[in-house]
Amino acid sequence: MKRQQVVAVIGAGDAPAAVRRLAFALGREIARNGAVLLNGGRTGVMESAAAGARKLGGHTIGILPGYDRRAANRHIEFAIATGIGEARNAVIVASADAIIALAGEGGTLAEIGFAKKFGKPIVALDSWPEIDGLNRADTPADAVALALKLAKSNSRRGN
Repeated sequence: MKRQQVVAVIGAGDAPAAVRRLAFALGREIARNGAVLLNGGRTGVMESAAAGARKLGGHTIGILPGYDRRAANRHIEFAIATGIGEARNAVIVASADAIIALAGEGGTLAEIGFAKKFGKPIVALDSWPEIDGLNRADTPADAVALALKLAKSNSRRGN
């Protein structure tokens, strides 16, 4: 059985409305392309991306920092309670085939660092211009298409 590709969407938990709209569109595009959405399962970018994916019947996984699965937002289909706090950022990145980064703060920056360290493809959408070496996209559709293309190429190399 072939596994679906998993795309992590990372960004601020307290994101402004414009960033949440981008996240929602990303979630829809991930579902439209038959991939699974993975994120931290909480608010802001995470909730908006999950809502977009679920709107089109896509699957969503939330990797939570605490022990209570009920802390996941209502759009998370599979909530994974870790009890490991911010260390969950490494789990999110390690579990994804590709990462799409939106505007965020320290946690998002840590996830970008893990993606670089783990050799995971990462696409920045309207964010992180100060970080060299990120793939860039101008629209949610372009970001998802590029992330899936890079993930496929990365898996052929054994990463």
